[in-house]
Amino acid sequence: MPRSVNHVASRARRKKILKQTKGNFLGRANVWTVAKNTFEKGQQYAYRDRRNKKRSFRALWIQRINAGARQFGLSYSELIGKLAKANVEINRKVLADLAMNQPKAFEAVVNSVK
Repeated sequence: MPRSVNHVASRARRKKILKQTKGNFLGRANVWTVAKNTFEKGQQYAYRDRRNKKRSFRALWIQRINAGARQFGLSYSELIGKLAKANVEINRKVLADLAMNQPKAFEAVVNSVK
């Protein structure tokens, strides 16, 4: 009895990955083994960098809050400590946005904990 191979399914699997590597250079786009490796490595980078993105945004927010706080004679750590002690629950994203775009509102927050 001849060997039965589901070529439709295996071809569909390959086409799916080759479609996702479209736009890559030379063999990375159309040579199956190279394209598969490229695709898998890209997925690893995407997974890692979704986490790194959160890390780098938090660092950016902290820098912006620190710059805003220093205009009022406080450091970042002093401001965050006083906010925690005063039970003011504003997250860093919102604080950074206030420091950048709403200086009056940020000043009111700083003065409320000074």
